[in-house]
Amino acid sequence: MPWDKEREELNRRQKLAEKMGGEEKLERQKARGKLDARERLRRLTDKNSFREIGKIAGRGSYDEAGDLEDFSPSNFIFGRGRINGAPVVASADDFTVRGGAADAAIHRKFAMAEQMAHELKLPLIRMIDGTGGGGSVKMLEDMGFTYVPFVPGWEHVVENLKTVPVVALALGPTAGLGAARMVASHYSVMVRGLSQIFTAGPAVVAGMGPNSANGSNALDKEQLGGVDIHTRNGVIDDEAESEDEAFEMARAFLSYLPAHTGARALRTTPHDRPNRKEEKLLSAVPENSREAYSMRKILEMIADKGSVFEMGKRWGRATITAFARLNGWPVAVLASDPTFLGGSWTADTAEKAKRFISLAELFRLPVVHLVDNPGFMIGLEAEKAATIRRGVEAMNAVYEASVPWASVIIRKAYGVAGAAMSDHTRFQYRFAWPSGDWGSLPMEGGVEVAYKAELERADDPAAMLAEIKARLSKVTSPFRTAEQFLVEDIIDPRETRPLLCEFAELAQRSL
Repeated sequence: MPWDKEREELNRRQKLAEKMGGEEKLERQKARGKLDARERLRRLTDKNSFREIGKIAGRGSYDEAGDLEDFSPSNFIFGRGRINGAPVVASADDFTVRGGAADAAIHRKFAMAEQMAHELKLPLIRMIDGTGGGGSVKMLEDMGFTYVPFVPGWEHVVENLKTVPVVALALGPTAGLGAARMVASHYSVMVRGLSQIFTAGPAVVAGMGPNSANGSNALDKEQLGGVDIHTRNGVIDDEAESEDEAFEMARAFLSYLPAHTGARALRTTPHDRPNRKEEKLLSAVPENSREAYSMRKILEMIADKGSVFEMGKRWGRATITAFARLNGWPVAVLASDPTFLGGSWTADTAEKAKRFISLAELFRLPVVHLVDNPGFMIGLEAEKAATIRRGVEAMNAVYEASVPWASVIIRKAYGVAGAAMSDHTRFQYRFAWPSGDWGSLPMEGGVEVAYKAELERADDPAAMLAEIKARLSKVTSPFRTAEQFLVEDIIDPRETRPLLCEFAELAQRSL
């Protein structure tokens, strides 16, 4: 047959590439509870859909006659596949080959994977394990020279963040460039006990620290960059209990977004009645304004059943950021969480809200805002954290958003933070529940200050304070606001889902 020798050579090189780092290193990977790179790609993508690109790239060793003796494949594997039936670019670092450190092939393949996603407008999933293409000290000796730092292909990383959904999964200790690739994403996940993230690992930190000589300040991987650090400081969005759960989270995230900017997010076949009215919504908010309640339960009752996907649950906890569906249409949901600091916006809450709004704007998802915001967090720690600056940046993101926006005032909306519920200069697709309570500042605490002189002169200050509060409670009734058309509609809470399903349908006209 023609080209038998060449096809035999191709087959041999492919089989050598499939050995990855060799049996011993693959067993070591398995003993750590980790899947190998190719198994990760198979499990992430739809069955039999992954097609590898550049499989035989790597480093060959040759005998004196110039014939191949052995072959070490590139430790970066990528290709095209499908997730939820849609085409994607997927990549995986192979830690069994040189511990994930770089060589020329990995730089070119990394750049090509990023460029492929950018130019073909395909969602990108990175599975990162190791330095993610970074170098090593030993590599410098092998090369015989060093170089001025640069990252080949980073220009495509930047473009991808503006054009296609990017997901990053940390599936092992991840440092340096690997850590940078993790955060240069729209959605990121760590696996508990399996992955850690750091700018530099424990050995480097100990070697460069103030007590490096005796190592007394050494930290282990979890202490330096474990899940409990990075899913609570905003570096990483979510944590998974297993690699398979991380893959499922990646697939779920992508299901709400379009394939690229400029495309429309897909509607799923509706499986829930748009006019469903939940009786439990009537008692969802306690009459005692100081009592907390579950905003997540409200969201679950409003959205299509089983459609809520929350991201970033463990940081910026006073606001909930989630995707959901309304009569099959995907929407981005921003919702207050009164169980954490009463829903007051801290600096990290504001940062989280800003990032999520920017994500919704980039991929043109309508926003539903469920509001119970008593204001920005106050006090010394709040001032040290620059809360007002972060809060104003979040408010600016709200005002800069051009996607359709619907707000539902569930309970409190006070001060500048309360004003960040929507851009007041746009058409207000806004509803309020009868539990709505709003103003420039909460009545609690403000009454004593405003009526200080009168209370000091009163024979019975306590009785007078009670009388003043009773009068003000009538003035602050949401129905007084509605009389002036300063809030558009006060609704029966059970009407929330039908009205928001209507909004989601109408929103498609302007997208």
